[in-house]
Amino acid sequence: MTCASCANRIERKLNKLDGVQASVNYATEKARVTVPDGYDPALLISEVEKTGYTAVLPAPRNSGRREASSTDDEDAPNQELLSLKHRLIGSIVLTVPVIAMAMIPALQFTYWQWLSLALAGPVIVWAAWPFHKSAWTNLKHGTATMDTLISMGTSVALLWSLYALFFGTAGVPGMTHPFELTVGPSDGAANIYLEVGAGVTMFILAGRYFEKRSKRQAGAALRALLELGAKEVSVLRGGAEVKVPTSDLQIGDEFVVRPGEKIATDGVVTAGTSAVDASMLTGESVPVEVAEGDAVAGATVNAGGRLVVRATRVGSDTQLAQMAKLVEDAQTGKAEVQRLADRISGVFVPIVIAVAVITLGAWLGAGFPVAAAFTAAVAVLVIACPCALGLATPTALLVGTGRGAQMGVLIKGPEVLESTRKVDTVVLDKTGTVTSGKMTLVEVITEPGVDRAELLRLAGALEDASEHPIAQAIAKAATQEAGTLASAEDFANLEGKGVQGVVDGHAVLVGRESLLAEWSQRLSGEVASAKARAEGEGKTVVAVGWDGAARGILVVADTVKPTSKEAIAELKALGLTPVLLTGDNEAVARQIASEVGIEQVIAEVLPQDKVDVVARLQKAGKVVAMVGDGVNDAPALAQADLGLAMGTGTDAAIEASDITLVRGDLRSAVDAIRLSRKTLSTIKTNLFWAFAYNVAAIPIAALGMLNPMLAGAAMAFSSVFVVGNSLRLRGFTSIAQKV
Repeated sequence: MTCASCANRIERKLNKLDGVQASVNYATEKARVTVPDGYDPALLISEVEKTGYTAVLPAPRNSGRREASSTDDEDAPNQELLSLKHRLIGSIVLTVPVIAMAMIPALQFTYWQWLSLALAGPVIVWAAWPFHKSAWTNLKHGTATMDTLISMGTSVALLWSLYALFFGTAGVPGMTHPFELTVGPSDGAANIYLEVGAGVTMFILAGRYFEKRSKRQAGAALRALLELGAKEVSVLRGGAEVKVPTSDLQIGDEFVVRPGEKIATDGVVTAGTSAVDASMLTGESVPVEVAEGDAVAGATVNAGGRLVVRATRVGSDTQLAQMAKLVEDAQTGKAEVQRLADRISGVFVPIVIAVAVITLGAWLGAGFPVAAAFTAAVAVLVIACPCALGLATPTALLVGTGRGAQMGVLIKGPEVLESTRKVDTVVLDKTGTVTSGKMTLVEVITEPGVDRAELLRLAGALEDASEHPIAQAIAKAATQEAGTLASAEDFANLEGKGVQGVVDGHAVLVGRESLLAEWSQRLSGEVASAKARAEGEGKTVVAVGWDGAARGILVVADTVKPTSKEAIAELKALGLTPVLLTGDNEAVARQIASEVGIEQVIAEVLPQDKVDVVARLQKAGKVVAMVGDGVNDAPALAQADLGLAMGTGTDAAIEASDITLVRGDLRSAVDAIRLSRKTLSTIKTNLFWAFAYNVAAIPIAALGMLNPMLAGAAMAFSSVFVVGNSLRLRGFTSIAQKV
C-alpha cells in the first residue's frame, strides 16, 4: 500500500463480502477481520489479491513461535525501505547532472540532450517504477492519487522528449535551451522536458523515503512490550533450582524470584512475602504487599524478599501478552489520515486531464495542425506535475521534527500532525506524568518534645537497611538532611508490618501503627488525627517509635511535578479539556487533580479500562490526545487519536505513542501540540504553493507557449519557496524555554 486511500480501497472490497467486517490500517499494514464460523481465510486473501495487493495470515500467537515471526515481519518493511533508498540514491546521482545541463546553457555541449536522455531515462522508468505501478492499480479502480499525478507527468515528459529527439529537431547536434523566460507559440518539437520528469521523481522519492522510515516504527510498540518480560527463570525441579528460558515454563511449575528480579509469568505465591512493584500494570505508585496465596503478574518487579511462585498462566494468556494484544488492536483500529496531497491529487488529476483534452479539442477545432494541438495538450500534462509536491510534506516535517528534537519533542511521522489539529481533549495519566512517579517524604510529624531531626535520623538509618521503595524514600530524605546515617544492628524485616533494629543504642520500630501497638507504643490523639488526614488524602503514613514510646509519623507520597500546574493552564489556553485518568485510588486522584487545576477525574481503572475510557470519549465525538509513561498506558496511547509518551517512561509506552516528550516535563506536551499545529499549517501552505505555481502556468501551456525554461523555472521557484517556508519553523520557541 502506498497511501491511506489504498487501505480504504482494500477495506471497502473486504466489507462487500457476506458476513465480513474489516478494518485495514495503512501504518501497521494489517487488517483486522471478523468472519462467520468456518469461513475460509483463503477467500479473504483472494479478495485482496483481486484488488491488486497481496496478503498473508499472521503467525499464531504463542511464545515458541513469536520470535521467528517477528523477525519475518520486520524483514518486509526493511526490504521495502532498502529498495526505496537504492532508488533515491540512484535518482540523485543521475538527476543532478540532467537538471544542471538543462538550467545552465554553458553546460549544453554538442550532444548534451542525448546524455540527458541516457541519465534521465533510468530515473523516470526504474526509480519511478513504484509510482507507475501504483498509478496503474489506481487506474484499474477508477481513482487518482498523488502517484497518478507523478506517473502521468513524468511519463508524458519522457515520451514527449523521445518524440522531440527522434522525430523533431531536438536531437540535432548543437541544440540548446537558451536562458529565456519569454513566452511564444512553438510546435514543441525542439524542446525536451527530461529534467522535469527526473527532478520530480527525485524529489518525490526523497519525501517518500523519509516518510517510510518514520512509518516503520508502527510495530515497535509490540516488540518493546514483549521484551519487558524476564528472559530466564529459576524453576524448582526436584527441590533444586534450574535456570530455563521463560518460554519453557509450564502451568504448575514453581519458580524462585529474588529481590530486584522480574516475575517470569502470572502466578500465585506459594512461599515468602515481599513488596511487588506493579505500577506498570496498575498505575499504583505504592508497591503491593504480597504473601502466600496472593496472585502476581508477569514482568512486575519483586522489590522485597525472596518469593516462590507457581505459574498459573503462560505465553499468550498472561496479562503482559493480553496488554500487547490491546496495543495491537488499538493500532489496527486506529484510522489513518489520508495524505493531504492524495486528497488534492484526487481532484486535481481529473481536472488536468480534462483541461488537456479540452486544449487538444480546441486547437483541432480552430484548424491548427495535429502536431501543434498535441504539443499544447502534452505541455499541460507536463507543467501540471508539481515538483514541490514531493518536498511540501517532508521538508516541513524534517524542519519541524528537527526543531522539536532540540526542544525534547520527538514526532514520529506525518500522520501525527493531522491528528493534533482536531484534538480537543487531553487525557493525562497521573503517575510519572502529572506526578514524579517516585515516593518522596513530604511531611514529618513528631510527638510533643521529640526532635524532628532525631526522628528522621533514627528512622532513616533503620530504613536504609531495607529494599522497600517507601523505606528508600525515607532513607534518601534522611541522608539529604542529616548526612551519613548510622548503621542499624539486629535489623529484622517483619512481614507486612515494618522493620525493627537497634540504632545508636536505641531499639527502633518503623512501620504500621499496629506494629507499634504490639509493643504498647501508641500515637497521641493529635498525631493520630494528622495520620488520618494524610491517609484521607491518599498518602502513605509510617509510624516511628523507640525505647518503648511512639515518637511520630513520616508521610510519604508521590509528589506533583513542579511544572504540571503551569502545563495544565497552557493546555486549557489552547482550548483543550484536561482529564486525569489513573489506576490509583479516587482520594489520591482528586487531591492531585485539585493541585494542578483539573476538573475531570477518572480513577481506579485497569489498562483495558483505560482503552475503554479513551474509546468512549472518541465515540462521544471527542478527538483525544493521551499523555502517559507506563506500560499500563501503552494500549491507551495506541488507541488515542494522538499518543504522547514521557521519555522518562517505559520503552513500550514510547513505542506505542505518536510523540515522545524526552524531558518528562508536561509542558513539553503543550509544545508538542503547538509545534505540530504549526508544522501542519506550514505543510498546507507548502501544498498550496506547490500547486499554485504550476496551476498558474497551465493556461500558458494550453496556449502552446510553454518553453522548457519556463517549466524548469516553475519547478525551481516552487521548490525554493517550499523549502524556504519550511525553514521558518526553526524559529519556533518553547514555553519551557521562556521560563
